Amino acid sequence: MTTTEHAPAATPARALLPLIVPAFVVGIASSLLLLGLTELSDQLKDVLWEVLPDALGIGRYSVLWVITVLTATGLAVGLVVWKVYGHAGPDPATMGLVDPPLPARVVPSLLLAAILGLAGGVSLGPENPITAANIALAAWLGGRAMRGTDADLWAALAAAGTVGALFGTPVAAALILTEALAARPAPGALWNKLFAPLIAGGAGALTTVLIAHPTFDLALPAFSGSRWGDVPAALVVSSLGALVGMAAVYAFPYLHAAFKRLGHPVLALTAGGLVLGLLGALGGQLTLFKGLSEVKTLAADPSGWSSGQFALMTVVKVAALTVAAACGFRGGRIFPSIFVGVALGLGVSALVPEVHPTLAVVCSVLGVLLAVTRQGWLSLFTAAILAADPHVLPLLCVALLPAWLLVTGRPQMQLHDDGTPLR
Repeated sequence: MTTTEHAPAATPARALLPLIVPAFVVGIASSLLLLGLTELSDQLKDVLWEVLPDALGIGRYSVLWVITVLTATGLAVGLVVWKVYGHAGPDPATMGLVDPPLPARVVPSLLLAAILGLAGGVSLGPENPITAANIALAAWLGGRAMRGTDADLWAALAAAGTVGALFGTPVAAALILTEALAARPAPGALWNKLFAPLIAGGAGALTTVLIAHPTFDLALPAFSGSRWGDVPAALVVSSLGALVGMAAVYAFPYLHAAFKRLGHPVLALTAGGLVLGLLGALGGQLTLFKGLSEVKTLAADPSGWSSGQFALMTVVKVAALTVAAACGFRGGRIFPSIFVGVALGLGVSALVPEVHPTLAVVCSVLGVLLAVTRQGWLSLFTAAILAADPHVLPLLCVALLPAWLLVTGRPQMQLHDDGTPLR
């Protein structure tokens, strides 16, 4: 070997072996932090919505109590964002599901703000703040444990572990990372790049499944097979879902600018909490919170609501999601978007009984998620697991096409630092 030659690079297998243990550790830790966040928020939720109103002799979900709790939640989160160490990170309107690592000092205030919002009935899920927290911690601790490693590696492991834990399967993590890798192509085999994140996603998913036993199956009526009439129905319903989601997307920057004009996070979040309280009083108990438990209530007995009631819940939840994300609450948009899609789909089926309720639900969820997240694989996967029926997959793949044409190239539900929407 001459002096100008380099030593041969390690084979892919030898390069990947040292990542196995860190991937397992990050995946398990990501799941445990998510489960801890969920447990704390559930405990506080019980206090706010059961213990306190019962002690005061007030109806648990009376108009007065809904408005009071959500306004107080806005005030509390505003104080956290303003005063607590770390200030809960950047403006959440500028953040996506998977972003570069935040400083570790942000994590305590970010998690506290998320717990308060989840418990107080805000229409956002845990996915964005818990993913950001896990990425920040993994990058900070991993960089110290393994000197010289890239922060992007730890971000990928934490993102995969968290998404796997959120959905109870590493498949969702693999799909999200595949889209991210497609946006930033780099040399090397795809499965070599996904090797460690898949381990983290599997470890996070398995930890969650063993401890919490989550399920997304809504126990919808069996969809025994496609008929010719299901094809146009799927196309129309998914397009309708995309249009509903895009209404939120187009309103988002205007609402964000309106809350920004208040000039202070405490004012903006308190005002946002008041608006959410009014919307919750209008839409009822099921339109509060992240929406995952509430969609199961809707799907368990859809005959208990009329098409008009489903339409009202759809509109209220869309408005609540948009207001919550615009005024500064820390939370994700996937789970409330699922509620929007389920309510919309059941409303369509109630209005037009010829449209199978399972088909209507999965196609409307697909359309709403495409508009709000702009992630095709994640939207398709989420819609499919709600039914747990392989017969819906071919129709979903067809239904995705017109919905994607409606949303692609248009503004996203995420803003630049100057308040203009991403495209």
